[in-house]
Amino acid sequence: MILYFSGTGNSEYAAKRIGRELRDEVLNLFERIRNHDYSEIHSDSPWVVVVPTYAWRIPRIVQEWLENAALTGNRDIYFVMTCGGSIGNAGRYLEKLCAARKFHYLGCAQIKMPENYIAMFSTPTQEEAMDLLQQSEAVIDKTALTMKRGEPIPQPALTAQDKISSGIINDIFYPAFVHAKKFSAADTCISCGKCVKVCTLNNIRLEAGKPVWGKNCTHCMACICRCPAEAIEYGEHSKGMPRYVCPKTM
Repeated sequence: MILYFSGTGNSEYAAKRIGRELRDEVLNLFERIRNHDYSEIHSDSPWVVVVPTYAWRIPRIVQEWLENAALTGNRDIYFVMTCGGSIGNAGRYLEKLCAARKFHYLGCAQIKMPENYIAMFSTPTQEEAMDLLQQSEAVIDKTALTMKRGEPIPQPALTAQDKISSGIINDIFYPAFVHAKKFSAADTCISCGKCVKVCTLNNIRLEAGKPVWGKNCTHCMACICRCPAEAIEYGEHSKGMPRYVCPKTM
């Protein structure tokens, strides 16, 4: 079974493409994470977890869900992490998670896809995004073939920077940067409430028709990138920048 979490569609696209290749069920974790639902899911086939990369590791909200979810059946598990650059030393932390849950860790694939982290980086134009997605498809398909054969995913050599990025930088990054303080809605907001619906952590509410953010944010960028009016900004950084939603999931 393929389990995925996705803010703006990259991991959704990768998960569904892998699901087609493996002819296996694909499950979106959005509602389960949002509702703290850890009820049983059973799979006779190896598990495949597809997620975006947050500061060179899997998102903490997915980590927390995996630590508590009742996953029964097959004990083999693969991970796929979509990223704009690198997943660093994420595999080390995935191995520890799998050991604690008594899963047989079969490796993590790194899939470079269009950047969505508009809070810090530049997002691609539609044309640039399509080029990057096309390049990613061969890697996704190769990864799916490895899984179909039941083989472990080859792991790349690690650098000292990879270890630092997934370690101390990740530890510092979350408390320092992962918050909703800089999100705001312009007067162009149409009060549609889509930002409320796409927030995985129920962190957004409408007051007088305008979104208000709470303190529980994971920086998935779903609210800002999926706003149909492009009325949401992240400080000054996002102004004038194209929003990114994976065009192959729209």
